Amino acid sequence: MGVNCLRLSQGIISLILKHLFTPLNNNRLSHLCGPTDEHLRTIELALEVRIAHRHEQFKVEGPKVKAQRAMDMLQALYEMAGRPIPPATVQLMLSGDGSAEAADGPSLLTRRADLKPRTQNQAVYLDNIAEFDITFGIGPAGTGKTYLAVAAAVDALQRSAVQRIVLTRPAVEAGERLGFLPGDLNQKVDPYLRPLYDALYDLMGYEQVQKAFERQALEIAPLAFMRGRTLNNAFVILDEAQNTTPEQMKMFLTRVGFGTKTVITGDVSQIDLPKAQMSGLVEAERILRRVPGIAITRLTSIDIVRHPLVARIVDAYDAARLNDLPPAPEPLTEVPRVALPKTRSPRAKTLGAK
Repeated sequence: MGVNCLRLSQGIISLILKHLFTPLNNNRLSHLCGPTDEHLRTIELALEVRIAHRHEQFKVEGPKVKAQRAMDMLQALYEMAGRPIPPATVQLMLSGDGSAEAADGPSLLTRRADLKPRTQNQAVYLDNIAEFDITFGIGPAGTGKTYLAVAAAVDALQRSAVQRIVLTRPAVEAGERLGFLPGDLNQKVDPYLRPLYDALYDLMGYEQVQKAFERQALEIAPLAFMRGRTLNNAFVILDEAQNTTPEQMKMFLTRVGFGTKTVITGDVSQIDLPKAQMSGLVEAERILRRVPGIAITRLTSIDIVRHPLVARIVDAYDAARLNDLPPAPEPLTEVPRVALPKTRSPRAKTLGAK
C-alpha cells in the first residue's frame, strides 16, 4: 500500500491511499466489490471516502483516519472473498471497529455458530446477562439488545441452566388500534410478539421451537398475562419495556423467582405511551441504578448492526430532539426588598387612648 498524496484541507488531513491486490484473482475482486460495486458504495457512504479501482489497483481518498479504515476493510474483505460476501457482513464490519473480528465476549450455544458480540458494548451486555440476575439493555433499534438476550436465553436452555424461556412484551398500540385487528385476543396480540418468534426461529430452528412449545419449555405472552405469577428456574425477557407503565414494570420485576435470569430491553426514544404517561423503563432506570445485583447496559448508535444509514437516522433524530428542547430558564434576579414604613393600626391608637 502506498500514500500518493498528503494534504491539509479545512484543517483535516486527507490522504490518497493506493493498494495493489496480488496475485490477481478476478473472482476475489468481484466478490470484494460486490454486484455493481455495491460493497464499495456501502463503504464510501458509511466512511465518507471515495474509492476508485481499475482491475487490481485500488485507490481510497478521504480524511486520514477514515481512509485508513476503508483500506483496512478492503484488505480484510479481500481475504474473505473466496466466496460471495453478503452485504450484511460489510455492514457488520462497519458497525464495529472496522475489522472482521468480533468483540471479545462469551460464546453462545445456539444454531448460529457464528453468533458473537460485534461491538464492545454488546460484549459488556452479554457479560452482564451472565453475571447478574436482572439486566437492563437500553438502546436504539438495531443494537441487538433483544436478539442477544434471546440468544443468551436459548444458550441457557440448551445447557439446562434454566427449565424454560418466558418472553413477553406490552401490547401497546403504536398509532393503531388492537380492536380493528381480526381474530381473537391471541391473534390480535400475535403481531406484537412476532419479532420474538423470528429471533427464536433463527436461533433454534422452526422444529426445535415447536417442540419447546409442546413440552412447555417456551412461552411467549403479552405482559398482562404475567400478573399474579411467580417465575422460578426460568429465563425471562421483557421486550419493548419503554412501553410499560411504572405499575406494570414493578409488577413484572416482582415476578422474579429463584433460579431465574431476567433481561429487560427497550428504546427510550420510541415510547408509544400517552404523552402524560411516565415510562416504566425510564423510571426503573432511575430508581434501580444503584441496586446491587442489577446491571444496566447502555447501547448507542455505534452498536447498531443494521444498515449504516440506521445509525445516521438515529443520530439525526437524537440531534433534532436535543434542538427541540426548551431553553433553560434564566436565573431569577432577586428583587430588592423595600422596607415599608411602620404604622399603628387605628385600633391600637384607640386602645392606647383608653
